[in-house]
Amino acid sequence: MTAKNVEIVTASGTESFIPLNKLKKSPKNARKTPHSEASIEAYAASIGAKGILQNLVVEPELSDGAATGFYFVTIGEGRRLAQLLRVKRKEIKKTEPIRCVIDTANDAFEISLDENVTRENMHPADQFEAFKKLADERGFGAEEIAARFGVTPHVVRQRLRLGAVSPKLMEIYRNGDLALDQLMAFAIAEDHARQEAVYDRLSYNRDASTIRRLLTETHVAATDRRAIFVGAEAYTEAGGTILRDLFTEDRGGYFEDVALLDLLVTGKLGRAADDLREVEGWKWTQPHLDFPHAHGLRRTYPHPVELSAEDQAALDAAQAEFNALTEQHEAAEELPDEVDARFGELEAEIERLEAKRQAYDPDYIARGGAFVILNHDGTVRIERGFIRTEDEKPQVETDQAGDASESADARSSDSRSAEEGDGEVDQSSADEEENDSPLSDILVRDLTAHRTLGLRLNLSEQPEVAIVTVTHALAAQIFYLGAEAHVVEIRPVNTVLASHADGIEDTPAGKAWADRHANWARQMPRDVTSLWMFVSELDHDSRMALLAHCVALTVNAVKLPWERKPRALATADRLAEAVSLDMTGYWRPTVRSYFGRITKARILEAVREGASHEAADRMADMKKPEMAEAAEQLLAATDWLPAPMRASRAVQEPAEPRQADVVTERSPDAYSVAAE
Repeated sequence: MTAKNVEIVTASGTESFIPLNKLKKSPKNARKTPHSEASIEAYAASIGAKGILQNLVVEPELSDGAATGFYFVTIGEGRRLAQLLRVKRKEIKKTEPIRCVIDTANDAFEISLDENVTRENMHPADQFEAFKKLADERGFGAEEIAARFGVTPHVVRQRLRLGAVSPKLMEIYRNGDLALDQLMAFAIAEDHARQEAVYDRLSYNRDASTIRRLLTETHVAATDRRAIFVGAEAYTEAGGTILRDLFTEDRGGYFEDVALLDLLVTGKLGRAADDLREVEGWKWTQPHLDFPHAHGLRRTYPHPVELSAEDQAALDAAQAEFNALTEQHEAAEELPDEVDARFGELEAEIERLEAKRQAYDPDYIARGGAFVILNHDGTVRIERGFIRTEDEKPQVETDQAGDASESADARSSDSRSAEEGDGEVDQSSADEEENDSPLSDILVRDLTAHRTLGLRLNLSEQPEVAIVTVTHALAAQIFYLGAEAHVVEIRPVNTVLASHADGIEDTPAGKAWADRHANWARQMPRDVTSLWMFVSELDHDSRMALLAHCVALTVNAVKLPWERKPRALATADRLAEAVSLDMTGYWRPTVRSYFGRITKARILEAVREGASHEAADRMADMKKPEMAEAAEQLLAATDWLPAPMRASRAVQEPAEPRQADVVTERSPDAYSVAAE
């Protein structure tokens, strides 16, 4: 078909088919801003699927009053550009006939302006419902609709999801009482009743993030440790469904069937526990979601062992290859994939062999067990070496056995002396032996009270022995469950921080503390009766380090809402100053640890303090999730900390230390000082 064979005269002008390459952009077009690439793509897709549904309006190009054979497009420039795009894609020829209306009666600029000004766009709600109608009534999929309208399949899925929102909420959106971002938030769920119930629960706060939170409060985010541990594939294969948010970064969506997810977690943890028991030979293993801090069991630790010749040779070979590769690629900015993979293999092999340097006593394995726990990052953590009460070996009462032995030896010695002497036995001694009876409880109490006073006086004059005594008392109670082997009544109280801060055990600081404690535990003698000798034989620095560790375990500076202990918290500040505490080495503010748990106002306040007022102003209009992530990135390179984590203000210069009362001789006054 060409411009020559069809020509129709209408009231508005002559309708004619004109070759595409004869059409030009009109210099009188009122739209000066170029069409976006996306709009041209959409036009091209629509025309390809349905043809040009609306004529172009053109006027002849004149040169010195004579027609040139070309035409300026007054209305329809977007459609002309779309057809040129189709030519470029070789979908049509450049001579493709285009249906046009040749209008020479009206002012070209005015009708171009009228086309762009008087047109009213379709309400977005109508678009959403129209897309849904195409899918429901004509069976079009997202890809087919996308191809017909020149948008991406993702955009189509978004519009289809919006079109499926409750009609009640859609009407509220049409009336202007819901914003588009709020409607998008409701679209995360497909249950109309649930959407409407959440809408009814909203008060003054109708923020999109609040709507999403309410709609997903009974679900589990894909970033949850349980979801990470099980995995989306295993969960969906078991029949679970995942809710996806098409309008924000949902990091994998939300697992809807929480009961199924928990069942899968329990099963996988149980299998891991069974495998551990089979491989390592523990008497029992128990799976737990969280570490059971109230287990009440004694814990044993592995002891250093020598590697076998075979393992030592393998370790030396792996270490040598690792060092050679490191030297070979030291100057490389980026490692080849095969070299990087080899580094990973060598690191894993070295770690496996190094782990063999520590081993549990076979007796402990035969009587003990391990807890298999789900870490906060979705990995498995194993805590080994726990002995149940019923599996403890009976303790031999060594003091009573010793007394009985000594008494028997004494009697034998007395008998031999009498037999080997002149045959005369002191009658008074014999009478005393015959009438011998245990000391009364009152007398024993009296005598031991005096002995205790003597111990106090002597110990108060020997600081080094006092350090041994305190260290022994703390270590006996910390490392030996239920062992009453200490003589000073100092009771360490260990507040379990994991009950106050979720995931604290998995932080670098938490792991460092656990490693330090395990290192000391491995050095403790197996029998608590040998602990005194162990502590007393330590060199001074080692003994002070053990004392510091035991004392540190009892520190409790946790501020609880129902507790009122300002003096203790003030002391905690003084302690922080004394040890030069800098929390930037142990903790950083992230979305999970801080910014995701405070208000937008506090996030902006933190950015003003840690970055700048300008940065906070640029973030002011962000949604809460994006604002929290931006704050984390902005403050990552700074030393900003929230107020409870900061070092306390410097105290005034302390006065000269007072000279303590020193007792230089034992006099009645000295006993008074001790008593006071």
